[in-house]
Amino acid sequence: MAVVPARGGSAGVPLKNLALVGGVPLVTRAVRACLRAELVDQVVVSTDHPQIAETARKAGASVVERPEELSGATASSESAVLHALDALGEDPEVVVLVQCTSAFIDPADLSAAVRKVLDGEADSVVSGLPTHEFLWTAAGAGVNHDPAVRQRRQDREPEFRENGAFYVMRTAGLREHGHRFFGEVAVQPVPPQHAIEVDNPEDLELVRALAPFIDQPEPIDVDAVITDFDGVHTDDRAYIDSDGREMVLVSRSDGMGVSLLRRSGVKVLVMSTEQNPVVAARARKLGVPVLQGLAEKRTVLRDWLTIEGLDPARVAYVGNDVNDLGPMAEVGWPIATPDAHPRVRAAARVVLTRPGGSGAVRELCDLVVAARPEAPVAEAKVRPRLGPVAIGDVLVGNGEPVYVIGEIGINHNGDLDIARRLIDVAADAGCQAVKFQKRTPAICVPEEQKGQIRQTPWGEMTYLEYKERTEFGHDEYRQIAKYCDERGLHWFASPWDVPSVEFLESMDVLTHKIASASVADHQLLRALAATGKPLILSTGMSTLSEIDQAVEILGTDRLIMMHATSTYPLPPEEANLRTITTLKERYGVPVGYSGHERGLQISLAAVTLGAVCVERHITLDRTMWGSDHAASLEPSGLEHLVRDIRIIEQAMGDGVKRVFPGEEAPKARLRRVTV
Repeated sequence: MAVVPARGGSAGVPLKNLALVGGVPLVTRAVRACLRAELVDQVVVSTDHPQIAETARKAGASVVERPEELSGATASSESAVLHALDALGEDPEVVVLVQCTSAFIDPADLSAAVRKVLDGEADSVVSGLPTHEFLWTAAGAGVNHDPAVRQRRQDREPEFRENGAFYVMRTAGLREHGHRFFGEVAVQPVPPQHAIEVDNPEDLELVRALAPFIDQPEPIDVDAVITDFDGVHTDDRAYIDSDGREMVLVSRSDGMGVSLLRRSGVKVLVMSTEQNPVVAARARKLGVPVLQGLAEKRTVLRDWLTIEGLDPARVAYVGNDVNDLGPMAEVGWPIATPDAHPRVRAAARVVLTRPGGSGAVRELCDLVVAARPEAPVAEAKVRPRLGPVAIGDVLVGNGEPVYVIGEIGINHNGDLDIARRLIDVAADAGCQAVKFQKRTPAICVPEEQKGQIRQTPWGEMTYLEYKERTEFGHDEYRQIAKYCDERGLHWFASPWDVPSVEFLESMDVLTHKIASASVADHQLLRALAATGKPLILSTGMSTLSEIDQAVEILGTDRLIMMHATSTYPLPPEEANLRTITTLKERYGVPVGYSGHERGLQISLAAVTLGAVCVERHITLDRTMWGSDHAASLEPSGLEHLVRDIRIIEQAMGDGVKRVFPGEEAPKARLRRVTV
């Protein structure tokens, strides 16, 4: 059993046992060293301080509450060890006293010392630093040498300086003698870099400086990586050309690292205090979201983690300057670049070896990917090739006319008259359906956002009030259903929560659309699967693994997929239209396209690649107030889209090579046949 005495009081460094070295509290470092030692079976922390106790438990140790009479500055470490043994009722063959004051303990050294006691070589073992130092008294007398006979270093046998890291004892001997040195005493040598004992602030600064060089790089097991921009993606310098345009230096290798992260399912976010087009351009190139112009990064990070449903302990944040200390304190893996501000390096759990702009991001990505489980290279499940899916009286699938959906979404701004006008726009353009979004705001709006004040066309109100203000109820949807029927359109919606599924079922919709944001909401997917209705699944911001799990719940019998990229508006380089073919081959279901781009070209290209349905946001005017209007089609754009889709359908043909009637006359006039 290893016992780690860690009282709250400390004369040299207040709360020393919680001081961070390499981003990890000293008590946690001691516990981890014990847990990794092959011959240590149990780790116990004896403490009188609640925060130390909580930290120790999180690190994997048991905790014994240390009584006040054994917690003073004069109480011996042996008394804490004996109390822990008695409190737990344990009587191990060997007990190890491990002190948090040693930041660097090699588990192999610890096990080697235990082995000496188990094998009978010693009754007590102390960790010590081999030294050839000459010691003198204050009076000038030699302690371990004769000053008259000056020996060479190589002629002297090494002596050992006790470094206070650990003491290994036969338990029976400790109980009998009451102190750590008895019987046959042996020394377990430790290297010089491990021999620093933290007694004062200077010692603490020293081990913090050494941590990046001594700590072995460990895989970083996280679900999300957040990075600062300047000094992490760049070398923290800006280059200004003669026209005043700003440029920065980045590493090409970072791009591949981020790509590997995204493929392994790790979320990536860039946060920047400055508002700079350079940041946006780099984030777009990397294919990751960016939050800019942040006065208070810590609050924004906290909100983002809540929205994404992430455990802060499984998140890494990489920074380089003091404004990164706040967000670094929020996550389980605070990380610094090697040239970061000293306070940032001191707060970091990991200090990278490559500077910003020279592969720091790539180094981090490699460490994160190394911790991810190897994805089995399994062949995609063989799924039956399914025919068209019936939505009401319309078949959607290969060989059928493209099913065009006008996505009204929330562009009605809570106004039934605007909704009717948008239905007219869709009908006049030749769409077959319109789609809305249905939420229960009290469920969908995160708690920390509900009370936030928003400026809206209806005045100042909380975000929850705004979302409720723009949500339609039964009466409005009855009128929408009636009006769509009059205009010859299907209507349906994307439910964002289970009560919204029940609401839409009460309206007897023909189908349900699953938004990209809901792909991983398995509770919602199960509720939708239970309806037995045809389902349209959008796949934006999703990995194949996440889609696989969704399909296992939904089945494929009445499923239509929509390839989508959830960037608003969508840049062409992120459209990735060949994914339409990937999804068809992997799942054997009809696949369409849900677009958020400006213009028509990408949607039309999707049709040529086999998209069986096309969905586009529609608006009366892209300058209207609201988040989705800017990436929507205005009436003339929608009209041109449907017109061009129908032309493409005719032009695609059946693939059978033949001579068409229009070719007969030119053939007779121009063709020359020779033998």
